[in-house]
Amino acid sequence: MPTDSQRLAQAVARLNRRLRQERQSDLTATQLSVLGSVRVLGPATPSQIAARERVSQPSVTRTIKCLLDDAYITKTPHPDDGRQVLVAMSDLGEKVLEQERQRRDLWLDRRLSTLSADERTRLRDATDLLVRLAEDDA
Repeated sequence: MPTDSQRLAQAVARLNRRLRQERQSDLTATQLSVLGSVRVLGPATPSQIAARERVSQPSVTRTIKCLLDDAYITKTPHPDDGRQVLVAMSDLGEKVLEQERQRRDLWLDRRLSTLSADERTRLRDATDLLVRLAEDDA
């Protein structure tokens, strides 16, 4: 019999996998996540992006390079620190990220519409808990 932790991890993994299947761009899940972080942070250093993504700086640097090569983001010198650069969304990055999110949200909205009002309320409450679990460092 699976534990609550196992069932939760499996359910989250399956939902994540299903949401990824709605992607139609050539971007990887990691690249989309970094794009999302850049959108939230605004112009940011690679270190800031790595911290938000909770990955190493070399890892995020490789992802940033791919996104730069394909013009999804831009890079400019940091105005206060010549050793740093700022990464920002390009128009193409904004467009692709928005399209991917719309596609994902449309699929999820259709699935949510099959739930009862009580189930949607319970899921909304559970969502708040999932966000807390994902953001807590404990």
